[in-house]
Amino acid sequence: MSGGPTDLLFAGAPVTLENCDREPIHIPGSIQPHGVLLALVEPGLTVVHVSANCGAVLGVEPERAVGAPLETLVGSGPAELLRRTVASSFDLREAGPTDLVLTVRGVDVVCDAVLHRVDGMVVVELVPTVSRRPLTFADTYQRTRTAVLRLDRTTSLAELYEVAAEEVRRLTGFDRVMVYRFDPEWNGEVVAEARREDLNSFLGLHYPATDIPAQARALYERSWLRLIPDISYRPVPLVPAVSPHTGRPLDMGDAWLRSVSPIHLEYLGNMGVTASMSVSLLRAGRLWGMLACHHYAGPHEPPYEVCAAAEFLGHVLSLRLVAREDGQQLEQLVSARLALDRLALVLEQEESEARLAATLIGGEPDLRALVPAGGVAAQIGGVWRTAGQVPPRDVLREMLAELDDGDGLVVEDAVALRHDRFEPYRDIACGVLGVRLSPDEMVVWVRPETVQTVDWGGDPHNKHLHALEGDSVRLSPRRSFERWRQTVRLRSRPWTETQVRIASDLRRELTRIMYDRARRSARLTETVQQSLLPQALPDIPGFDLAALYRPAPGGRVGGDWYDAFALPDGTIALVIGDVAGHGITAAGTMGQLRNALRAYLVDSAFDGVAPTDGVAPADGGSGTHVAWEALRRLDRLTGALLPEALATAVVVLLDTTTATAQVASSGHPLPLHVPAAGEPRLLEVPVAPPLGAWAFATHHGTADAPPTADVALCPGDTLVLCSDGLVERRSEAPDTGLARLLRLAVDNAATSSPAELAATLFEACRDPDGTDDTTVVVLRRRP
Repeated sequence: MSGGPTDLLFAGAPVTLENCDREPIHIPGSIQPHGVLLALVEPGLTVVHVSANCGAVLGVEPERAVGAPLETLVGSGPAELLRRTVASSFDLREAGPTDLVLTVRGVDVVCDAVLHRVDGMVVVELVPTVSRRPLTFADTYQRTRTAVLRLDRTTSLAELYEVAAEEVRRLTGFDRVMVYRFDPEWNGEVVAEARREDLNSFLGLHYPATDIPAQARALYERSWLRLIPDISYRPVPLVPAVSPHTGRPLDMGDAWLRSVSPIHLEYLGNMGVTASMSVSLLRAGRLWGMLACHHYAGPHEPPYEVCAAAEFLGHVLSLRLVAREDGQQLEQLVSARLALDRLALVLEQEESEARLAATLIGGEPDLRALVPAGGVAAQIGGVWRTAGQVPPRDVLREMLAELDDGDGLVVEDAVALRHDRFEPYRDIACGVLGVRLSPDEMVVWVRPETVQTVDWGGDPHNKHLHALEGDSVRLSPRRSFERWRQTVRLRSRPWTETQVRIASDLRRELTRIMYDRARRSARLTETVQQSLLPQALPDIPGFDLAALYRPAPGGRVGGDWYDAFALPDGTIALVIGDVAGHGITAAGTMGQLRNALRAYLVDSAFDGVAPTDGVAPADGGSGTHVAWEALRRLDRLTGALLPEALATAVVVLLDTTTATAQVASSGHPLPLHVPAAGEPRLLEVPVAPPLGAWAFATHHGTADAPPTADVALCPGDTLVLCSDGLVERRSEAPDTGLARLLRLAVDNAATSSPAELAATLFEACRDPDGTDDTTVVVLRRRP
């Protein structure tokens, strides 16, 4: 249960383990009886609150004290000293303790006055000293100085913990002093102890987070030290319980004498503790652990200056802990970072993206030099590499997708606990540290299940024990603190902060390398593409010609190409082709097909297209079928040398003397004929399969129809050739895109130049969210 401000128990509500995490321990309304508390309002330092024991300690009963000036309780001399301290101190907690000599019933009483401000009031806590002072070099300073020197000479964290426990016990005289460290889930572990020889050891024991509720941990961050000289004390209430100055109970979170939870007192009693003190260990303002001091031989009240010295050692230890842990982490990080830098240098020198995964796994250094793991895997650029034991690729991809919170970095040491369906892989991948570069690209470290044996100080699950009290049964703190052994399963060895940081840095390096390579590849691809597109369109007597090409959104150059050139006999060849894919591979394939088709068209024109393989071209009305023959030869080239390529093309051969165009298509969208008078139509041309697939289609008898069609272009007629990027959209059927193209062509052909028509069709027809490049060629016979 989590206790927020709105969940606090009402005043006087009984506290049990069912609600102790909501107990308002900062406003207990009472103090421990080894001192007296006064709450004063300025400027007159008039008493607003007083502890009920002020009559016994100061000789003034609470009824007379509330509303009286400070002098009434402590006398004029001590009151004046306190006034000067209050007036001259910016932070009263740094001003104390102030030594006061009070005369009570004719007897001088030496007190430590501990001051702080809260709720606009000055709180004065008077604690009678158990021995005369002032502070002496031998009594406190020398011991504190020796302790600090010993802490400085330690060479490891374990030694630092041990020396801290020894020195605090030597300074305070407690029977047992433990260094208590919290894990990320706020369970505690005793990592060092100094104890009386006859006591059993608590070293290595773990204690559940419920032993120290969240609001108690918050107070430990606010106030570094807490002392309970006698756990059997009877709380002394404040008078009045609710302040007339603020209208609420006094906030005692910073009070030295603050009474503690009855649940905690019973917990200590169950452990056999008679007196207790704790000193907070903080890291960057957050609770890291505690110095826990226990006494078993009756009440124990170290002098305030000794407690202050112990608190000082807690500050010193906290700084040393931070420095030592940061130093170890820095050393590990520097070593791993050097390995990462060497790996990044090797990765940058790889010429292809396909080599990145192989370098990450089999290079020197590789992923295993960065982060120790049972197995590693990398998939980049379609290449999958592994080392050690890893789950199947699909399982790893699913793990990362399931565990990724959106930042591309996955850190988990209990995969099977998070998702039951991954439990079959616990012997391989109970822990996963991975980076996602894209849904299909990843770098992953995996660790197997590490079965751990944890020794607890009592059963951590048995916190609700019933204790019979008269005729009733209530919940009480656990009574058993015997060593209880637990086997922890379905967890791997945890990933350290350094390892997580290295994984994050690797992701950044890979992203940078791949981005730079993609930019270089895009520039190279664009250069190849532009070099293969016509630098200028031919001047065709009696005709106007325009062409427009745009790459896919984001500048991703694809496999579209167009061509326009004159054959040796004066025929004009117009070509549009499309190779599936993007990038340099698609552009390279496009270049090979484009140049081969040019050569076949020129060669066929020279030869007059002699039929080959005994297959005579069908009579389409124009004699020989040069366009079909060139595509047939290009199909053979594709099948033989580019079997992985998927490409289409359409060829138009324009006889300028007769204004007749011969058209052949290999899997490509057919040209659109927009006559000056009449209905627009897609040319009725038998479409052969895509390039490289004709042999299969011919075997099934689909190439028997006439391979070409001729169309006569009358004055004002327009012919539109395009790639599928102009008519296809993911959100609609292809017929919808064709209908749009027909409508816009009819509406604009008569009033727009070919260049204007090409631009209009581009803007209105191409998919604004598409990922394909787009090409359009417009040919018009002049009126």
